Amino acid sequence: MGGGDSDIAPHPEKIKIVATCLAVAVGISLLGFYLKSGDEWRSNWSLSLNKKKKKKPIRVYMDGCFDMMHYGHCNALRQARALGDQLVVGVVSDAEIIANKGPPVTPLHERMIMVNAVKWVDEVISDAPYAITEDFMKKLFDEYNIDYIIHGDDPCVLPDGTDAYALAKKAGRYKQIKRTEGVSSTDIVERSISDSHNHSSLQRQFSHGHSQKFEAGGSGTITRVSHFLPTSRRIVQFSNGKGPGDDARIVYIDGAFDLFHAGHVEILRVARALGDFLLVGIHNDQTVSWI
Repeated sequence: MGGGDSDIAPHPEKIKIVATCLAVAVGISLLGFYLKSGDEWRSNWSLSLNKKKKKKPIRVYMDGCFDMMHYGHCNALRQARALGDQLVVGVVSDAEIIANKGPPVTPLHERMIMVNAVKWVDEVISDAPYAITEDFMKKLFDEYNIDYIIHGDDPCVLPDGTDAYALAKKAGRYKQIKRTEGVSSTDIVERSISDSHNHSSLQRQFSHGHSQKFEAGGSGTITRVSHFLPTSRRIVQFSNGKGPGDDARIVYIDGAFDLFHAGHVEILRVARALGDFLLVGIHNDQTVSWI
């Protein structure tokens, strides 16, 4: 036997076994990585898809004449906005109002200013039809991406006796809100007509929300009692709850704001532009009666 080193060559079969084991181990690792990556990718894709679905705002539509706009209109718009993320408002044209109710007191361009000024309104459609026709409903769904059509719980009947919102109800895209009791444009007009001979009493009637009986000429006319805004909780619904900052420039303006109109909106807009926070004072009924 020689004393030199001898090389022991690995058996070919052992090499094949080891190589096979390594290949299997690497393959399993890669497969696991792939499956994990696939699961993560699917999970991320699903989350992204859900986020996109959640991001789509619910758009609601409400229409109206908004003639001699009052707090009942504003409360209706507040309720409608609460049913979605974005509120689109259709302002009915003068011609449509004449055909269905009689001539409006306030022209369309002024009614548009009033509706645009309401904080719950995101978009306004001019010259909206009085009734929801099939063509207009399709336009609302396709062009304006409206999800639901909103109206108050008071009936809206066309001259032929049919429901103006029948098609929206049939399509299952109709939602209803509660009408504000005690005030309407018709009610305000009736107050003015019933005592138009007495200017000071007329002013009081426009300002008062409570019932008052007329005794002139022996005939009595009673306006309905308004139960609107009876509590601080209801008043807060009309406020954003934010006060002025420490360094805010506060602007004050007061007025009767009787028969609130487009001119009032404009003067409030100008006043607000003069500072950071606008504080508005409203004269009481006794003060207004002496003006």
